[in-house]
Amino acid sequence: MTVALIWIIVGVALVLSELLLTSVIAVFLGIGAIVTGLLLHWGLIEQSATQFAVFGVVSLALLILARGRFKRWFMGYTANEDESKPNFQRDIGARVKVIRDFNHGAGRVVLNGVQWDAFSEDDLKAGDTAWVIANEGIQLTVAQQRPQQ
Repeated sequence: MTVALIWIIVGVALVLSELLLTSVIAVFLGIGAIVTGLLLHWGLIEQSATQFAVFGVVSLALLILARGRFKRWFMGYTANEDESKPNFQRDIGARVKVIRDFNHGAGRVVLNGVQWDAFSEDDLKAGDTAWVIANEGIQLTVAQQRPQQ
């Protein structure tokens, strides 16, 4: 197997690995490796030092110049989230399902498929629906009535 073919295979593997990763970096390294392999195949470069220099320069240039644009394409845009609020405040007003009875104000709820410890002044039972009125990091405060927004 020629060195040019190895560069191209590594490049294709890096580009394909981006399907599993979300960093949008491997694709630029892959393109750098493919460009290096093609230049080597066409006889435009020969020495190892030149190969690594071309790989580094092409990868770095693409990373600096195009990563932001590519990341927006890969990540997409979510129109239904209020980006002005921090993540913990977005949950306020969300509906939750009570999965463990509240005893002495403490119980357990499910929000977005994740179980949370929760507090409430209301007498809530498993199966009830409640509403998030506050989020203190890893604990929610919930109520029977939906909060006014």
